[in-house]
Amino acid sequence: MTRPVIGILGAGKLGTTLARLSVHAGYPTLIGSRKPVADLKWVVDVLAPGAETVTAAELTDRADIVILAIPLSQIPALDPTDFAGKIVLDAANYWADVDGSTNTFSSLTEGSSEVTQRLLSQSLVAKAFNHMGYHDLEIEVTRHPSARSAMAFATDHDAIRPAVTELITALGFAPLDLGPLRFGLLLEPGSPLFGLAEPVPAFKEALANVYDSPFGRHIIAARGGKIQ
Repeated sequence: MTRPVIGILGAGKLGTTLARLSVHAGYPTLIGSRKPVADLKWVVDVLAPGAETVTAAELTDRADIVILAIPLSQIPALDPTDFAGKIVLDAANYWADVDGSTNTFSSLTEGSSEVTQRLLSQSLVAKAFNHMGYHDLEIEVTRHPSARSAMAFATDHDAIRPAVTELITALGFAPLDLGPLRFGLLLEPGSPLFGLAEPVPAFKEALANVYDSPFGRHIIAARGGKIQ
């Protein structure tokens, strides 16, 4: 069976780490960014050998699944038509150092991946690969040989759940479906789930207690209750 082409938009630490995992799993892997291919290729050849360096336009044209590994503040500049019909995995998080001192992109009533889905309205968006640090991703693939680390995801599109689950599994993790995209807010910075790299039982335990945390209480205050 022919595997889907994985396109990773963003060639920073997260992007190149995901590219290495994708290549190792046997996926045709493209990686691109706003930088010219000539400036980027030598970096990718060193950090993600086997991945093909392409322009951002070629990446969105050829990839079946696009992973957004770019700063959150760059997402509004993306052309929705470039991603039409694509599965888009949103791994972006708000970081003050790169996105500005105030988060004007998302809020506790509309998570960042919900905003991404609204902006890329012709795409099938899932939140995935955002709650584990890039430095942990490769370590976690081999840390628990008998119990893989959970990789949580959320999406509003039932049709893409099998593809997202398959990719997460192939890259070495245990997929954990949180349900609709609004639950992806629980994976964002500030949440006790953010940065969590544990097998599924421990992750589920932390999930069950998330509203006991300051982050969870802020969600309840902002939304008038838990995410439903």
